[in-house]
Amino acid sequence: MTAAQLGGHAALVENLYERGLLDDTWRAVWHAVPREPFIPSRAWRQGPTECEPLTTEADRLALIHADEPVIIQVDDGKPDGPGIATSSNSQPSMVARMLRLLSVEPGQRVLEIGTASGYVAALLSRRLGDSTVYSVEIDPGLADHAAGALRAAGFRPHLACSDGEWGWPARAPFDRILATCALRTVPHQLIRQLTPGGILVAPMARDFWSGAVVQLTADGQGQAGGRFQGGASYMPMRSHRPPVPMPVDTTTCRTAPVSVDPRELLSLGFALYAGTRHPKMRMVHTGQADGAQVWVQDEDGCAATAATGEDAYEYGVRNLWQEVEQAHREYIALGSPEARDFGLTVTARGQQVWLHNLERIIEAAPDREPAA
Repeated sequence: MTAAQLGGHAALVENLYERGLLDDTWRAVWHAVPREPFIPSRAWRQGPTECEPLTTEADRLALIHADEPVIIQVDDGKPDGPGIATSSNSQPSMVARMLRLLSVEPGQRVLEIGTASGYVAALLSRRLGDSTVYSVEIDPGLADHAAGALRAAGFRPHLACSDGEWGWPARAPFDRILATCALRTVPHQLIRQLTPGGILVAPMARDFWSGAVVQLTADGQGQAGGRFQGGASYMPMRSHRPPVPMPVDTTTCRTAPVSVDPRELLSLGFALYAGTRHPKMRMVHTGQADGAQVWVQDEDGCAATAATGEDAYEYGVRNLWQEVEQAHREYIALGSPEARDFGLTVTARGQQVWLHNLERIIEAAPDREPAA
């Protein structure tokens, strides 16, 4: 058990402060708003392969006072599902990072996308006051829970049960927008609801990305841009969940030589680059004692897998492993840029990822000829 768990909420807050994740103002806010009242009695820990129910109050409190996420809903609240996490009270250190990037000032109006437990809305309400905090939640059960928890804690921000993809146009404009669910793309309607100079902070998760936080500033003309600010792992917005890919035809399996250790593909910088070059390709990985294994797949059922020290295996009409290695060669030739070297611009026409400056747009790679 960590020192934070032994010392409860106060020790957790001090740990975040000592790590430089909270300034003095946010430190006081976090001390005044404990996490525990916002966590439902029924909650789960995210285990290596499944969500693990918290069966005792001691287990529940230990997880709440740790720097870990607490799962508060599985299977969109439907009974008898497979037990997949669909909402959480996010990891406190990640919440602190996101709030720091939001750069709120007194008097500013803030919209939160994804109320969930209500905890972030409570922190914002304590910092800014109820009247300037707005929060939307798509799930009626979660919305009811959050409203009740916020009232019990003495907070009354503006709440709505609606799809956060559309923001809250009737209450716009906002000085700040914070998404607490992962976006595949940034909805342009959110940009249009920001004031000139307003900031949007959101986790993003494309098929190739392990998750990245972006901080965008609106220009007041329907455009916003900014840099990626490190990694993040958030559950996707419901309307942004990835489609299920076609089954892989294993009868087409063939070997392919490997010149790149799969471990070299696991940086967020490479994921941002490769995911932009190959927007319809997804990658997942597992760690091993002496290396890593990756699985790459496109939406049409072509796939490839490779493990450290072994040949790759390719499936389907594309040479996916060769395409991944080509993307890695390009990435190395660019100097192996880090995640913060990449940025994003969002306009009414869509979004573009760039490297170092707005003029260096990363284009999608041309379609490859099918394998012979």
